[in-house]
Amino acid sequence: MLGQEGYVEIHVMHRQGVSIKAIGRELGISRNTVRKYLRSETVLSTQVRPTKPTKLDGYRGYLKARVAAARPDWIPATVLFDEIVALGYSGCLTSVRGYLRTLKPQFKDDPVVRFETPPGHQMQVDWGSFKLSGQRISLFVATLGWSRFTFGVFVANEQFETLRDCHEQAFDVFGGVPLEVLYDNMRTVVIERNAYGRGLHRFHAGLKDLAHHYTFMPRLCRLYRAKTKGKVERNIGYIRRSFFVPLISRYRQLGQVLDLEALNGEFARWLATKANARIHGTTGEVPDERLLAEQAALQALPATALGGQVRLRSSGRPRVARFPIESLQHPLSVYDELLEQI
Repeated sequence: MLGQEGYVEIHVMHRQGVSIKAIGRELGISRNTVRKYLRSETVLSTQVRPTKPTKLDGYRGYLKARVAAARPDWIPATVLFDEIVALGYSGCLTSVRGYLRTLKPQFKDDPVVRFETPPGHQMQVDWGSFKLSGQRISLFVATLGWSRFTFGVFVANEQFETLRDCHEQAFDVFGGVPLEVLYDNMRTVVIERNAYGRGLHRFHAGLKDLAHHYTFMPRLCRLYRAKTKGKVERNIGYIRRSFFVPLISRYRQLGQVLDLEALNGEFARWLATKANARIHGTTGEVPDERLLAEQAALQALPATALGGQVRLRSSGRPRVARFPIESLQHPLSVYDELLEQI
């Protein structure tokens, strides 16, 4: 007999879109039994066969603890699936998603406006705000519009010198410069909008020097429409959910401290092995592979950086990270400790 808890779980999973077959498989009951519970307005007293053990049973406590450690943020099912697979889970992602739906309140995603640009045409830039050990840090993110290839780095401040250095790192990683860079109303980018007429803005002097040196045109989003930078806006949310929250919550569970240097080491590895190596949901292609095609349309890098430092040129494709990308993940024995503590 499933009882009140099983009755509620069936109805919750069904309302969240889980199929009858998947509910039955997850709870170890027949599809007909699931249908009976769904038709009933009260808890059924009918006896059913004992609940069968599932492959997920040994990992429910781990998943609950990871979800609790991340609150009020959320770790995507795909990330948690990878974690428990590393611990020996041999079931499917669907079961993990179905179980996590029972732990997560439902909400509608805020729609993001995106538009497509040809190769080499546009780079979108934005800041993201994060907290590390109680201190505010910022994430600089630059995404090429056509390939969706992303460069990012966590920094201690958003001063212009930091913004300039981040641009130069991004151009080096991309292997060239796009025709235009799209921003929102950053104070280190624009001093006064429409200062010289409609669409003629007064840009920060340092930003003008940077644009002149690298020969790109700075562009601004329409006021109150920052989400027209949809590609980079979406990336910041993706980085927060799929990289930052899982990493920070893991360190929190282990009672360990993560500094900015180690964070960037982890981030560079994640960008190289996950974000830029996955099949992108919009393009249906791998950003890392599309970058090879987009590089041909990018403008050449100047011989020197803005400060006059000679840029070292290397044969072949430029490297895609300024930080070491060796794995900084904990050994599996550490995850075993987490399971034992649950």
